[in-house]
Amino acid sequence: MAERSKLASTKSLADELSQGSDLRHRSLWQDAIRRLLHNRLSVIGLFVLALLLVAAIFGPNLAPYSYTEQDLKKLAQMPSADHWLGTDEIGRDLFSRVLWGARTATLVATFTTLISVLVGLALGTIAGYGGRLADNIVGRLTDIVMSVPGLLLAALIAVSIKQPVVAWAKQIYENTGFPPFADTTWLDLLIVFGGLAFVSWPGYARLIRGQILSLRQEQYVEAARSVGVSDVKIALRHLLPNALGPVIVSLTFSFSGAMALESSLSYLGIGVQPPQASWGNMIASNIGSWSYRPWLVAVPALTLAIVTLGINFLGDGLNDALNPKSNKAI
Repeated sequence: MAERSKLASTKSLADELSQGSDLRHRSLWQDAIRRLLHNRLSVIGLFVLALLLVAAIFGPNLAPYSYTEQDLKKLAQMPSADHWLGTDEIGRDLFSRVLWGARTATLVATFTTLISVLVGLALGTIAGYGGRLADNIVGRLTDIVMSVPGLLLAALIAVSIKQPVVAWAKQIYENTGFPPFADTTWLDLLIVFGGLAFVSWPGYARLIRGQILSLRQEQYVEAARSVGVSDVKIALRHLLPNALGPVIVSLTFSFSGAMALESSLSYLGIGVQPPQASWGNMIASNIGSWSYRPWLVAVPALTLAIVTLGINFLGDGLNDALNPKSNKAI
């Protein structure tokens, strides 16, 4: 009976292959995409991320009003046909500011994540493949940065750097009249980028170091070393590409985490400053009126919560999709 079942299974597989089944052509990435698209929560996360990117790229053009435009006759209005989400305490359209805030959040999250990933990849590769001394130096530096709470360290950096940098920019504008230094809004963003990236790179460094330490004894690495391939080429061509799977997963969580940290800094008044639209400073500006104008706080807070939750759903889906030990059906 067992032999008959085994023969039937073998015949079924042979029939699939003879009919041109795509089993012969499926790659690791194709399997990962199948897993990802079969995960409902990850599909929801993809949809939320797509909406965020559309709002960040096209939102300011689709917004019915400018994020700084005020209507003093319509202060703190309830949602209406003219203002879909109402107006804030100085008559600015809340829907327009949410769309502009999506651009701010996306810019901060993208550049912060990119900088921290590049720094973490470089230092993690050096630690994992550079020998004991390099490993100890990078390890101690990582421990120092991670010993301080991320939000506290980012706030300390912003507070320490912001005023001197802004004063320097104003001095340059007074002396030269150089237009970019007339408005220091972009400096707020740069300081936020730097502060958040500084507290985010250690996680990537540790992740890459662990991956490289586990991969450096693989046979393909030994084979490359035996034919005279340099350590730098082995690290860049063999170890680093094979260690990127967990980094891709971690990147999605860092993206949402950077948004939350930026909003926290802006809420504390040391991040992106008004009139620049940020979900964090929108919450901070209206928190005093929460009891009688709850929508002014609820709209940006719920927007931030939905976006971060959706991106985390996507990260969970990527983790399952890129995990070769996943038992989920494809």
